[in-house]
Amino acid sequence: MELLLATRSAHKVQEIRTILSGIPRLTVLDLDDIGLEWRDEEEALEPFDTFEENARSKVEYFYAKTGLPTVADDSGLEVDALGGAPGVRSKRFAPVEGLTGHKLDQANNNYLVERLGALELEKRTGQYVCVAALLGFASQMIVTRGEARGLILTEPRGDAGFGYDPYFFEPDLDMTFAELHPDQKNELSHRGKAFRALASILERMEI
Repeated sequence: MELLLATRSAHKVQEIRTILSGIPRLTVLDLDDIGLEWRDEEEALEPFDTFEENARSKVEYFYAKTGLPTVADDSGLEVDALGGAPGVRSKRFAPVEGLTGHKLDQANNNYLVERLGALELEKRTGQYVCVAALLGFASQMIVTRGEARGLILTEPRGDAGFGYDPYFFEPDLDMTFAELHPDQKNELSHRGKAFRALASILERMEI
């Protein structure tokens, strides 16, 4: 059975493929695999104020485009001292334009550190959130959610991961998400939790 992974992020594709790899008979395709090129209208797929609404919006769009069973997610960082920001605006948090990839990640991280200022480490709490939505294997949409708590550092640590990972500190392990082995990160991360929950549902469905 084929499942389309509806994301343009190569990092997400790699992580989610690994998490879902244990499901027998499931072949995970990405947008490049099916030759679905970027369209400007995709910029408008995340207009909502919750991760779930954005995930639902994306999965409905790509399912309608392809007719394939499709999964999409919306993820982000919620920082308690910032009232939950950047939240659903995590990818576009910094007030900059024209940046993509690593440069955009750097701008977002720099802006986050600037916003938190000299706040003590124990007060720099927050959580990563991921909501995954799937259409095509059941009569209704399947939605799962994962969260990972941590602290926001003032300086980056680690070379792996992406997004806010170099600053997102897991105190029990004394490591940032960017210092974790990929298997460790998939075990602890918001995305790992959301997609393992989804995998468990798919396994019970015996697709």
